[in-house]
Amino acid sequence: MTKEVCSNIGLWLLFTLLLSNYVADLEASHHVYNRLTQRSNTKSPSVNQPYRTGYHFQPPKNWMNDPNGPMIYKGIYHLFYQWNPKGAVWGNIVWAHSTSTDLINWDPHPPAIFPSEPFDINGCWSGSVTILPDGKPVILYTGIDPKNQQVQNIAEPKDLSDPYLVEWKKSPLNPLMAPDAVNGINASSFRDPTTAWLGHDKKWRVIIGSKIHRRGLAITYTSKDFLKWEKSPEPLHYDDGSGMWECPDFFPVTRFGSKGVETSSFGEPNEVLKHVLKISLDDTKHDYYTVGTYDRVGDKFVPDKGFKMDGTAPRYDYGKYYASKTFYDSAKNRRVLWGWTNESSSVEDDVEKGWSGIQTIPRKIWLDRSGKQLIQWPVREVERLRTKQVNLRNKVLNSRSRLEVYGVTAAQADVEVLFKVRNLEKADVMKASWTDPQLMCSQMNVSVKSGLGPFGLMVLASKNLEEYTSVYFRIFKAHQNSNKYVVLMCSDQSRSSLEEDNDKTTYGAFVDINPHQPLSLRALIDHSVVESFGGKGRACITSRVYPKLAIGKNSHLFAFNYGSQTVDVLSLSAWSMKSAQIS
Repeated sequence: MTKEVCSNIGLWLLFTLLLSNYVADLEASHHVYNRLTQRSNTKSPSVNQPYRTGYHFQPPKNWMNDPNGPMIYKGIYHLFYQWNPKGAVWGNIVWAHSTSTDLINWDPHPPAIFPSEPFDINGCWSGSVTILPDGKPVILYTGIDPKNQQVQNIAEPKDLSDPYLVEWKKSPLNPLMAPDAVNGINASSFRDPTTAWLGHDKKWRVIIGSKIHRRGLAITYTSKDFLKWEKSPEPLHYDDGSGMWECPDFFPVTRFGSKGVETSSFGEPNEVLKHVLKISLDDTKHDYYTVGTYDRVGDKFVPDKGFKMDGTAPRYDYGKYYASKTFYDSAKNRRVLWGWTNESSSVEDDVEKGWSGIQTIPRKIWLDRSGKQLIQWPVREVERLRTKQVNLRNKVLNSRSRLEVYGVTAAQADVEVLFKVRNLEKADVMKASWTDPQLMCSQMNVSVKSGLGPFGLMVLASKNLEEYTSVYFRIFKAHQNSNKYVVLMCSDQSRSSLEEDNDKTTYGAFVDINPHQPLSLRALIDHSVVESFGGKGRACITSRVYPKLAIGKNSHLFAFNYGSQTVDVLSLSAWSMKSAQIS
C-alpha cells in the first residue's frame, strides 16, 4: 500500500471522528434510526465475516447507499457514494470517495463532501458529476438545509492537477436551485440532479427528481454559466400516478453497435440517436427506464411506442437494485452503469456485522439493435479476477437431475453456462393471467415441475441442499398450437438460508430471446450476493442471501434440470474469483 493511500485512509478516519457527533433529523422517505445512529461504539467488521463480499465494492464499515457522480478523470475512475460515517443504518450522510484504475480495485480517500454549510448542514444527498468543456469536473448535489428543505448545490475540485481530486470546495453562491412558493416545487421532494448536458442553444440543462401529489416529475433547469439556473416552464417528462421520481438519469444511446455516447452528443451523421430516461421509483424501490426521442428544441422527452414511465416500464434489474447512475467512459468509449444493492438481513443483523450495502459490479450498458431494450454486461475488467477454471461440455441433464460442478470456490465464483432445450413442443401453455413474472416465479418455485423447466443453476448450496439459491429458466408456449414461446427467468431465494428473519423474496423477469437458440446464463457469486444475467444481458436479477451452512468451503454449485424434458448443457465454464483490492 502506498504512502499516499495510507495517508488518505488516515484522513478518512479523521473525518469519521469529526463527523461522529453529527446526527440528522430528516424527513422525506429516508428512515432515520436515531437510537442506532447515536451509538458511539460502531463495530469494526471482522475480516472473516462470511457475508462480506470478495470482489464487490463496499466500504470497510457502516452504511452505504446510492452511487454518486461516477466519472473518469485523467485516466482515474472515481466513485462517490452515500455513506454514514457513524453507523450501519441510514443517517449522517456524506459523499464518500474512492478511486480506481480498472473499476474493480479501489483506494479510499477522505469524504469529498460533508455537511458544513447552511445549505447542506443536514446532509449531502445524491447527485452527479458533469465534465465541463475545459475538462473540469463539477459536482451538483442535493443538500438539506436547516429547514429540512432539499436544495441543489455545486462543488468543484481545489486542485485540478491532482488526478485523485482529493479536496473539493463548495461555491459561496449555493444553493443554486431552491424550492419556493413561486415555482411550486415540493421542498421535501426535490433531489438528485443528473449529469448536465449542453443544448442546441449552448445552454446547460439538468433534470431533478420531484413529485406533486402522485405526479412524478423530471424538472428541467437551464443555465448559461452553470451557476445561475432557471426552472423551465415544463418538465422534461412526467407521469401522473407513479409518485416520487428519485435518482433520475438521462443519456443518449445509439442503435448501431454497443459503443457509448457522451451526454451532450448530437450523434454522428450516420447514427440513429435515441435517449434513455431512467428513474428510481420511491414507492417500489426499483429502477425503471424508457427509450424514446429527445426534442431538443422543446426540451421534451417522448417515449417510443410501447414505453410508459411508470411501474410497468422495463427495469435495469428485476432483483434488489436501486438508485443507479451511469457515466460515459471516454477511455473505452462505453457507458457504464453503477447500482446499489441493500441488505436482506434485519437492521439488528446489519448493526451487529457493522456494515450495510454494496455496489453491484459495474456494467457496460447499450441499446439492443431492435431499439426495444437495453443490454447489460459486467465490465470486462472483472474477468481479471478469474483464477482456477473448470470447463464442462455436452452434458445431458435428464428430468429431475443435478450435476455438481467441482474444482472451483463456489462461494466466490463466476459461472457462464449455455443450455439447449429439446422438444419445445412439450412446453406448457401460458395462461392469460400470467402477466407478472415475479408472481409466476413465486407461485411456481423451483420444486414445481413443468414441461420445460425449471433448469439452471443452484448456487451457494449446502451439500445436502438444506440451503440453496436457484437461478433458472422456464419456457412456455404463448398460446395453444402456437410456435411462439415465452421465456421466464427466476431467482428463487425461498430456500437460501435456514435463518427465518431474512427477506427471501423470489424475483422474476421475462427474457426477450428465442428458445430455438441456446439460452445463456451467467452468475457472479460473491458470498452474499448473486448477480444473474440471462440471455446475454437481456434480463438481470440481483439477489442478497445469507446461508448458514453453505458458506466458504462448504458452499456448492450445481447445474440442474427439474423439468419433465431433457436439457443439454452445451458448455459450462466456472472460475474461482480472486478478491479485489478494496482498501
